[in-house]
Amino acid sequence: MTDYRRLRVALLGAGAVGSQVAALLLKHGDELADRAGAALDLVGISVRDLDARRDVDLPRELLTTDPEPLLVGADIVIELMGGIEPARTSILQAIGAGADIVTANKALLATHGPELFEAADQVGASIYYEAAAAGAIPIIRPLRDSLAGDRVQRIMGIVNGTTNYILDRMDREGSDFADVLADAQALGYAESDPTADVEGYDAAQKAAILASLAFHTAVPLSAVHREGITRIDADMMDAARKAGYVIKLLAVCERLADAEVSPSGESISVRVYPALVPREHPLASVHGANNAVFVQAEAAGDLMFYGAGAGGVQTASAVLGDVVSAARRHIAGGVGVGESTRANLPVVPIGHVVTRYQITLEVEDRPGVLAAVAGVLSDGRVSIATLEQTIVTGDDAQTARLVIGTHTAREQDLSDTVDALGASGVVQRVVSVLRVEGD
Repeated sequence: MTDYRRLRVALLGAGAVGSQVAALLLKHGDELADRAGAALDLVGISVRDLDARRDVDLPRELLTTDPEPLLVGADIVIELMGGIEPARTSILQAIGAGADIVTANKALLATHGPELFEAADQVGASIYYEAAAAGAIPIIRPLRDSLAGDRVQRIMGIVNGTTNYILDRMDREGSDFADVLADAQALGYAESDPTADVEGYDAAQKAAILASLAFHTAVPLSAVHREGITRIDADMMDAARKAGYVIKLLAVCERLADAEVSPSGESISVRVYPALVPREHPLASVHGANNAVFVQAEAAGDLMFYGAGAGGVQTASAVLGDVVSAARRHIAGGVGVGESTRANLPVVPIGHVVTRYQITLEVEDRPGVLAAVAGVLSDGRVSIATLEQTIVTGDDAQTARLVIGTHTAREQDLSDTVDALGASGVVQRVVSVLRVEGD
């Protein structure tokens, strides 16, 4: 190996991703040094339990339960512990000691990103986080660097592999949510407590990160509208299929023309919810636990990034790419490049969004009901594009199920109209309301 300058690398966390990062650093150290222009010396791995079972065997002499000596002397600190604390405190300590940071911690960046980036700016350090938004998919650098001279208009992303696996199985097999969730847990795609995935929390954290980069605006996690997939059932899947759609949990980050809330005439919407995607759209063909991010930019046009959104070795690939970038910066010298959040566009509530909808209602099967429903929609400024009626025979009476596709409508108008339908006396139950994205 060439006699390179040596950089000290500290690793915090040796779980599924961390253990793979350590193993690859040790196995491919010479090759990575050739790419980085510096030897990457793994000086220690901070863990909670020295004797815990790990995916790969790691040299015991590298393991420690005391991270502080590692943080003080490191050039690059890789944080893969996850969670907020002690990750936040450790990163701030490492930045204070002059280290660059590589992290995959989406929860921390979504909640404390501005604080961490400000701390890094103060000392000229850099924070790298390619693995925080979509696993192995390279999306952070394209948004931060490649598209920095363009104007991103919209991002639609499938950024949670667990929910995509569940919805894909439900769509292709007609399976029930609970059955597929149990399979996902057995296969290791879903945690024993799947709340973060199926209720959209994980995707919302990633949406906040992507929107902050795309629109050069700090987007707090509290500003992200979030809905999960637990209400999606086989009947909704069937109705979507008949209408030419597939249901996906989407993270949508969108630039809006909105003179009401911004002197510049622009605002942004960031939201996560299950949506209907036309089957001819590229996102409709994302199967299994894969992720994909679809970007629409003013000059570059439509771009799509696809691949594995999770997995220890896959995510380790993105982490090591960041480590090489950090090493190159150390060799080149100079201060780190800070995050661009100077646009300061307001993040508006979901009520400002304009899209199309599919509304499913259960109504009495009698004359006048359709006219009454159409009247409520018209009064709410919601226009019918398609209507399908199915007769349902129950134990006591015969009812009808209406699947109504709308033209574009403002979310607030649609929400008020759905409330009016529920109170109209002719609608027995509002079964579901799904947005349509990507057409």
